[in-house]
Amino acid sequence: MTLEELSELTTRKRVLVTGGAGSVGLEVLRELYQHKTWYEVTVLDKNSPDILRKLKPYRNEFRIITGNIFDREVVDRATANIDFVIHLAAVIPPLADLKPDLAEKVNIGGTKVLVRSLEKNSPDAFLLFTSSISVYGDRVYNPWITAEDPLLPSEGDYYAETKIRAEKMIRQSRLNWAVFRLSAIMSPDARLDPLFFHMPLDTSLEIATSRDTGFALVEAIYHQDSIRGQVFNLSGGGGCRTTYREFLSNAFRIKGLKKLDFPEAAFAERNFHCGFYTDSDKLESILHFQRDSLETFYGMLESKGSNSTKKLYSLFHTLIKKYLLRKSEPMRALQNGHKPAIHRFYYSQVP
Repeated sequence: MTLEELSELTTRKRVLVTGGAGSVGLEVLRELYQHKTWYEVTVLDKNSPDILRKLKPYRNEFRIITGNIFDREVVDRATANIDFVIHLAAVIPPLADLKPDLAEKVNIGGTKVLVRSLEKNSPDAFLLFTSSISVYGDRVYNPWITAEDPLLPSEGDYYAETKIRAEKMIRQSRLNWAVFRLSAIMSPDARLDPLFFHMPLDTSLEIATSRDTGFALVEAIYHQDSIRGQVFNLSGGGGCRTTYREFLSNAFRIKGLKKLDFPEAAFAERNFHCGFYTDSDKLESILHFQRDSLETFYGMLESKGSNSTKKLYSLFHTLIKKYLLRKSEPMRALQNGHKPAIHRFYYSQVP
């Protein structure tokens, strides 16, 4: 080992994490904290009571900067003397679809401010950007995806469009960069959102756990030469493949909600995303992060929540599912005869 290589290993890396209070961001922070003697960490996230609560365990070891990713003054403070950036900050669905102007401001405007600030304050920094499988669009009938596939976001998926534009901006920057297009990232802490009706039940689904994803993003710090200037698909691999129908069925059973017995028409037939990553082994061969499987995740889900909560879910499962069904946007489109929405969500129901 040369003196230069030894210095590289022993010098603390100055790491900036944007969006550190999200499900993946918190896993990144946990991983960095476990090896805190190796890193000087700056976390940039919004100023809200919930975010401050989530970041509280790290405030004595990490530098916490609160403010908006599109605020130049805030970002300039965060980007001074940085070696590596894990850029997670984004407005995600369903909020991105409900408030496209906000998604534009954060996902595009915020990324632009971050890139320009890094070019000015830390021009040698490496920027790792987390994109999304949503950029590939609807793959129900063509589920095998590679990073070279065309980017064809589904109708109405403004979030995917912002990710595509942000990727282009980063590739055109003067920074060292890599893009990881994340598959369906699952956390046992996630709550059911009405958006889950947007995914067709026959969708091929390859998940990755939030903790494996956090590990991969941190591990990338020491593999910059292997990932520089490239786009990778990140997912859990063969042991994390299933169908959306099977995944939801297992999740409902584990949580005490019994059978997945919604009407078929409650779920969209098209215009979502997800599939199997044919090339997920490429990033795995570099970072060796695929530790969890579907069974691992189901075990995490089983251990979350008290037995009393699961008993309550089981007792009131019919009422809970009736409540959820009323939130189904595809079903509401059918009931209201809203032709544009019906066309967006269905093949078979188009008048």
